Amino acid sequence: MTSSQQAQLKSEIMAMPSWLRRSIGKASEISTVQRIIKQRQIHTICEEGRCPNRGECYAQKTATFLLMGPTCTRSCAFCQVDKGHAPMPLDLEEPKKIAEAVQLLGLRYVVLTSVARDDLADQGAGHFVQTMEAIRQLNNEIQIEVLTPDFWGGVGSGAEGQRQRIAMIVNTKPACFNHNIETVRRLTGPVRRGAKYDRSLQVLSVVKEIDSSIPTKSGLMLGHGETIDEITETMADLRAVGCDRLTIGQYMRPSLEHLPVQKYWTPEEFDHLGSVAWKMGFSHVRSGPLVRSSYHAGD
Repeated sequence: MTSSQQAQLKSEIMAMPSWLRRSIGKASEISTVQRIIKQRQIHTICEEGRCPNRGECYAQKTATFLLMGPTCTRSCAFCQVDKGHAPMPLDLEEPKKIAEAVQLLGLRYVVLTSVARDDLADQGAGHFVQTMEAIRQLNNEIQIEVLTPDFWGGVGSGAEGQRQRIAMIVNTKPACFNHNIETVRRLTGPVRRGAKYDRSLQVLSVVKEIDSSIPTKSGLMLGHGETIDEITETMADLRAVGCDRLTIGQYMRPSLEHLPVQKYWTPEEFDHLGSVAWKMGFSHVRSGPLVRSSYHAGD
């Protein structure tokens, strides 16, 4: 990044409203997690995405592990996760390493997410299952939420392949199955390159078809130019496929290579949207500028 680009990005950061600035938490709590994951060469989306809530989540004994390496085969225009080159081969020891980290950190609620791995025959669904099983072998009382990609693409792509991959994870009985729709229908193309709005709805629908007892969850990230009506329509679409839980947060531009922020939504606007979501029938809603997919997931 050139000096002028650095200056521009710094200017954008300084222009962020006050409600988006917060302490990242106690350094000791963050460094403990960082040391354990670094020793095992595993990853968390908390660190890879520089989540503003990671200190708070670590203190509450919750963390979100990023499976299958730090490199994604998709190229979403908002995401800070590494992309643009071939991902590393799977670490077959990763499930065991994550289970050990969970035990060492004394976590009570674990969120497992992953990069998209369109290069793998099962899109990585089997790796989710193996990791869940490894955690439960050490402590069967730990609650495990999954935050998955859409499992569409690569070898065996299509609706039937997607359903089979989702079923592998659903049959392992996660505490919650999360798949983020991220943005409204109109903006899905430029924001979520390689993803489809209806395909994401299908993920949540299939989970309920296979096992209606498993709570489903999705998230919206505002600031790309969406309207109130479009947000409301998206929430209605999520409820139509039985989505139980919803998170709504503010997009913050990671670098000049990512999409610029079109609007900073106010805390009052987030409160209003949260109220609309509750009235629509979501059983759990988190709506606020700094809310992320796994924020207070253990609640």
